[in-house]
Amino acid sequence: MIQKFLYGDPIPTEAVLAELPVCTAELPHLTQIIGKDDLFSFTSALSEEDIVYGLGEAPRGINKRGHIYESFNSDDPYHTEEKRSLYGSHNFIVVSGQTSYGVFVDCGAQVTFDIGYSSYDRLCITPSVKDFTLYIIDGKNAYDIIRQFRTIIGQSYIAPMWAFGFQQSRWSYASADEVRKVVAEYRKNHIPLDAVYLDIDYMEAYKDFTVSEERFPAFKDFAAEMREQDIHLVPIIDAGVKIEEGYSVYEEGKKNGYFCKRQDGTDFTAGVWPGRTHFPDFLNPEARRWFGQKYKVLLDAGIDGFWNDMNEPAMFYTDEGISEAVDYLKKFDFECNDSGKFFELGSRVGGLANRRKDYAAMYHNIGGRMVCHEQVHNLYGYYMTRAAAEAFQELSPDKTILMFSRSSYIGMHRYGGIWTGDNQSWWSHLLLNIKMMPSLNMCGFLYCGADLGGFGANCTRDLLLRWLAFGIFTPLMRNHSAWGTRQQECYAFGDTQAFKSIIDLRYRLIPYLYREYTNACKNNDLLFKPLAFDYPDDTTARHIEDQLLLGSSLMIAPIYEQNAVGRTVYLPESMRCVLFKNAEVSHSEVLPKGWHYITAALDEVPVFIRSGCSLPLCPPAESVARLSTSSLIEIEN
Repeated sequence: MIQKFLYGDPIPTEAVLAELPVCTAELPHLTQIIGKDDLFSFTSALSEEDIVYGLGEAPRGINKRGHIYESFNSDDPYHTEEKRSLYGSHNFIVVSGQTSYGVFVDCGAQVTFDIGYSSYDRLCITPSVKDFTLYIIDGKNAYDIIRQFRTIIGQSYIAPMWAFGFQQSRWSYASADEVRKVVAEYRKNHIPLDAVYLDIDYMEAYKDFTVSEERFPAFKDFAAEMREQDIHLVPIIDAGVKIEEGYSVYEEGKKNGYFCKRQDGTDFTAGVWPGRTHFPDFLNPEARRWFGQKYKVLLDAGIDGFWNDMNEPAMFYTDEGISEAVDYLKKFDFECNDSGKFFELGSRVGGLANRRKDYAAMYHNIGGRMVCHEQVHNLYGYYMTRAAAEAFQELSPDKTILMFSRSSYIGMHRYGGIWTGDNQSWWSHLLLNIKMMPSLNMCGFLYCGADLGGFGANCTRDLLLRWLAFGIFTPLMRNHSAWGTRQQECYAFGDTQAFKSIIDLRYRLIPYLYREYTNACKNNDLLFKPLAFDYPDDTTARHIEDQLLLGSSLMIAPIYEQNAVGRTVYLPESMRCVLFKNAEVSHSEVLPKGWHYITAALDEVPVFIRSGCSLPLCPPAESVARLSTSSLIEIEN
């Protein structure tokens, strides 16, 4: 049962598609408190055994208990445990215990979830505004509640099958010849590859919907050349539009009033990659359609995949912020002996990016009224991706375009997927990737994945191999790394056989993975599940977070520790353990319920097939287009 409660006059988010009546009965499960500035808080007791699921893209584990989280989309590449927010805001939680219930706070402004942080036996939810919609969902258990929630928010985006191929990215492949070299190395080493990404340096001066003629001449011909090798080019699109006379996107947006404003009606300005930019007002339907149509220039060049970035929106600085910092420096007494003053100096100069003060100075046109950006901050990336997806339906109705985004909100899951942002080449981020997948699925995001190997810092060979061994199961399987880090392509670490072995297995698994993924999208189900969802009476399974159920037939238990030669695995039932090496079965045995130690070398991948189930495999191929699904073999348990 789902109950809808209305507070104030909320700005529509269109996260929920179902038409539900507003409930006037007493609020179940939660106690409503009116606190400072007449803001609402909702509290509930947590019993000792309660687990709290949800929140999608959030730090820490599958069980969110014991920490405080803030839904305020944040451009922050350091995803450490103390962080309270990342790039997406997914305000859905499920309390799972003797009594289970779900809560969705539909609000584009900041919402704080104190889940046993201030007091371990207490849940407290506090929206930062008075206008929002609250949904309470009752069900048999957490899994049932999630399925109900997924039903009211609409079907998840289904990516094209080629997007399940292995994908290579870097900030940046700055010329067509660099891309050609990457493709040639993969093909020479017979490592499967389906896409190469173009980061910001493919553009002319970082201007959206432009291509540098110097670095990527005859771009349409180049895209065709790549397609002949079964390679899809996937360019980035950023949220900020460069302020430059003669640049058509800027000129049109300025003329038609399509950019976000200041309160005085002038266009809001901030610095991002192109320098000083304006931000399209994606919450204005006219501006949204205008921006979406701009993708046509790249679609016409043969592009069929995009990634939207910097759409929290990220701001490096504003003119006001720089002016304030300069004034502060002019007045600063550099001869003082107060260490506190020097810490303040660092924060003033180093804190120019993504200031809440600057977000509060930006305004949107929503239904003819000016609305402060802070009230809808978490919707910005969602509506940017919606702009693209709606345009694709019009411009390319017979083709599914790959689309995913960095920033997101529930509702965007209908228009595209997400990647989990600028992670690091840390073993802890491999584990975070594992734990984040079911939480994202709970909130509707099924086409998702992390930057395999890590974006920032320098990846090691063993970390990349272990991360790939998990990444072969995630819908988005992309190796991506940052400017200034070591080359992270699979051929950059010497002997390539181990990399080929793991990625070949991914291609053998695609028939199973794509079937289970599309079924989960169409049936409002999960691709990744915690063990507890299918084994609710197993107290051991209830608390395991580093093993996941994958589709209807598999359990996976990735190895995520440096120098580990294996790991302990808990089987909640008898399962067949299959060890793959060189994409072939090297060992297979049925193991009984209980604890087992499973060894796996860096070039080996263990998979567990559930009782009464089977795993279909196709022959490997160097691209999805070359896969043959007419000769599947089945490994049965």
